[in-house]
Amino acid sequence: MAYLVCWGSFWALLYIYVGYPVLVWLWARLWPRPVRKQSYLPTVSVIIVVRDGVRHIRSKLKNLRALDYPPEYIEIIVACDGCTDRTAALVRHAHDPRARVMDFPVPRGKALCLNDAVATARGDVLLMTDVQHKLSPLALRELVDNLGDLRVGAVSGSLDLENVHSAFAHGVNAYWRYEKFIRTQESRCASAVGASHALYAVRRDLFQPLPPDTLLDDVLLPMRVAAAGHRVVFEPRAVVWGEPAQDPLTEQPRRLQASLGCFQLMELAPWLLSPSRNPLWFQFVSHKLLRLLAPWLLLSLLLSSAFLARHHQAYAAVLVALLLAMALVPMERLRPHAGRWLPVRLMVAFFYLNLYAAQASIAFARSRGEHPW
Repeated sequence: MAYLVCWGSFWALLYIYVGYPVLVWLWARLWPRPVRKQSYLPTVSVIIVVRDGVRHIRSKLKNLRALDYPPEYIEIIVACDGCTDRTAALVRHAHDPRARVMDFPVPRGKALCLNDAVATARGDVLLMTDVQHKLSPLALRELVDNLGDLRVGAVSGSLDLENVHSAFAHGVNAYWRYEKFIRTQESRCASAVGASHALYAVRRDLFQPLPPDTLLDDVLLPMRVAAAGHRVVFEPRAVVWGEPAQDPLTEQPRRLQASLGCFQLMELAPWLLSPSRNPLWFQFVSHKLLRLLAPWLLLSLLLSSAFLARHHQAYAAVLVALLLAMALVPMERLRPHAGRWLPVRLMVAFFYLNLYAAQASIAFARSRGEHPW
């Protein structure tokens, strides 16, 4: 049993982090499905759901005014979800006739705010973005040109990180580059699994109201688009800039929400687990669900190799390698200069991202039918 656990964990981890990216890369090389991009100029409703965004709303509206897109084709809807600051007032006094506010005095959650905002939207295309992220001037045009291909129903932008300073932030930045590689290959051969919450566009006629308390609208909406027979593509030239967390504790809430959101999807949309109903079932399981098992596979690999180390030196070597890798995490705290080393940066981010996935698994298991989100 120990041999089975050890080798099973090893091969599963190898598939999650290496095998699937290589497989989808080969798929994209051998059977590509190019997007027929063409000049396309639909009306666009930019939707921003914000809670207490007074620090960012002025710069966000200024950023949207700088888009290389006809201003008369854009409307901006700012849904204030229980804001207790002056966010709504600043939008009203921004002297931008395209911008309007939906002010909800009591917090309702992003999903319900999105539903109400879309219900009033007049654009043919919905552009979802966050208040704290900055769009490149060409971002919107690059997104909608993909929608010139009638087979495409949703397009994700590319999140680039700036002001990356700490070892943890450098590790997260490396993780994002790895993640964007996978999304690019998925997009080239079929459809990307999900989109970037910071920037994505969807045809308005493909939008379906979200269930209340949905955490990952940027996964559920694109998966619905794919189930309706349309493609979801990734556009690397539609850039949106954001800043990473510089330390693990700051990143923890976002990572917990992302992992809990994956568990929530299995309750809200069980059809995602059906190969006959989900056209992206293989990609969804390989890219999203198996990542939730990774921390437990790492733990089982560690424990099984420790047990087998008494019988064979090869397993002792595996155990030593795992322990040395783990030792890189406290090294970054004890010796700050060690954070300059690439292995330390990668291991710090890898450790904490898996730790938060494990915490989300425990929170979900303890909920016993109640929502932990």
